Amino acid sequence: MPAISVRNLSKIYRVFRKREGLLASIRGLFHREYESIHAVDEIDFEVQRGEMVAFLGPNGAGKTTTLKLLSGLIFPTGGDATVLGHVPWKRENAYRRRFSLVMGQKNQLWWDLPAQESFRLHKEIYRIESDQFDRRIQELTELLEVEDLVGQPVRELSLGERMRMELIAALLHSPDLLLLDEPTIGLDVVSQRKVQQFLKYYQKERQITVLLTSHYMKDVEALCQRAIIINEGQIKHDGPLEEIVDRFSQHKVIEVQFAGADVPEDLERYGEVLETLPPRAKLRVPRQDVPTTLNALLDRFTIEDISVADRPLEEAMAELFTDSGKDSETRLP
Repeated sequence: MPAISVRNLSKIYRVFRKREGLLASIRGLFHREYESIHAVDEIDFEVQRGEMVAFLGPNGAGKTTTLKLLSGLIFPTGGDATVLGHVPWKRENAYRRRFSLVMGQKNQLWWDLPAQESFRLHKEIYRIESDQFDRRIQELTELLEVEDLVGQPVRELSLGERMRMELIAALLHSPDLLLLDEPTIGLDVVSQRKVQQFLKYYQKERQITVLLTSHYMKDVEALCQRAIIINEGQIKHDGPLEEIVDRFSQHKVIEVQFAGADVPEDLERYGEVLETLPPRAKLRVPRQDVPTTLNALLDRFTIEDISVADRPLEEAMAELFTDSGKDSETRLP
């Protein structure tokens, strides 16, 4: 049985639309106009036990709404879902003990108290045995390198340190499923790397199921082999991460090192010039034009080195979301 199974899952919000002007405001008191927003629009996907999957999309695509549905925080408008054999919105205690939801923009720790006091509260909520609790605290604080910080008030911790404390709180009861919503948002490069390394190690050791949303493609590339892309409330891609660039990017990058110290002045005739650092230059070229462009460059110029590469994942994603969002309606996050 899959850890997560979603069939035709939908969430529609009925939103009041206020018109401009005094007359329209008065009219709205007696005749309110509403608009239906399809935050999640009949999506289908499965996640196997022990799998770590990236759940990607632009702001307003439906990512967070889906995580809230899977965690039982909100009720669906239609469709079905089972998570670890439970229907999330039934909110059974047996299910609540088997998953954790970490949201990078929400805190679950008491702001003015040391993190260790919040951990003790979690111990009582989840009825964790004392010896097991002590072992888990020691293990997690060592892995996340915060042994000396658990007695410090949360408000005095840096953003990266607070996120590591949030992860400890989420994992104290040894959940089978971890839902991560932007866990590294706002973190510096060092903190991002520490969180990535911890999640990769912990997931491999414990074989827990992880569904990760992130706008940092470095997180995704470091942790996940499979990606589900959602946009405008609908699934646009579900498959290996490396297929995203092949499927959605319409361009490749040609990097050329010319003989001599200069770069030719009319390079734009061969493609979009992304960068020039004489004697090197980078061109963005439509995928179908790459062979012709290579031949033209080699015929005309003396070239010492040349390479062709796919565009970075984040650029392919940005291109996909920009193109698909040109005519989209406003959606909820």
